[in-house]
Amino acid sequence: MNIKDTTEKKLTHLAVIMDGNRRWAHEYGLPVLEGHRRVVDDIVDPLIGYATERGIQYITFWAWSTENWKRSKDEVFGIMNLFRHMIKKCWQRLHEKGVRIAIIGDISKFPPDIKKSLEDVVEQTKHNTNITAVFALNYGGRDEILRAINKIIENPSSAFRLQPSFEHFSEMLDTFFIPDPDMIVRTGGEQRLSGFLLWQSEYSELYFPTWYMPEFTKEKLDEVINEFQKRQRRFGK
Repeated sequence: MNIKDTTEKKLTHLAVIMDGNRRWAHEYGLPVLEGHRRVVDDIVDPLIGYATERGIQYITFWAWSTENWKRSKDEVFGIMNLFRHMIKKCWQRLHEKGVRIAIIGDISKFPPDIKKSLEDVVEQTKHNTNITAVFALNYGGRDEILRAINKIIENPSSAFRLQPSFEHFSEMLDTFFIPDPDMIVRTGGEQRLSGFLLWQSEYSELYFPTWYMPEFTKEKLDEVINEFQKRQRRFGK
């Protein structure tokens, strides 16, 4: 094996499709919301902390899609309250640990108090440098691309209008401030991206473990990183 083969690959940006919360709760005989609650209270904070230790600079969580509003009213109501709890309690702890929190997605659809709290926490943590934790909220890949196109239409002086290129189009997306993900993990065993980061995932490595998001421990992150190290990334070459 040559030297290049043994060199550890750098996992800079890990993106996670948070799936399986409801199935996990069902298997343990718990109410649906308990799966979501476990992720908020017991999984996200330690996972971000350990990702920092492992040298990951960006970690993105798809926490709420543009399609999730179609769930039952009770579940949507409960999750909105969990978001309020997460912003007030959990994200404050992350701020104290030097985590920069960023949001992608159209947050205008959220209740006004949640939208305001999201904007406040992004502003509060913008100078933190230990790791950037990105939360995709009311996010969908097609929706993001449509919003980017509308920005271009509404701004005749945009760089893309003046000089169309992949790079300039990327600058119109929600993720303009972060690199494309090196690896995307979808927990719960489903083997599809469901529109997550459609533009940005062109050369992302994909991993579909059968364990659920409420089981995403530090040991599971080691598993993800080890899987990434096995991949040969050619970027079309």
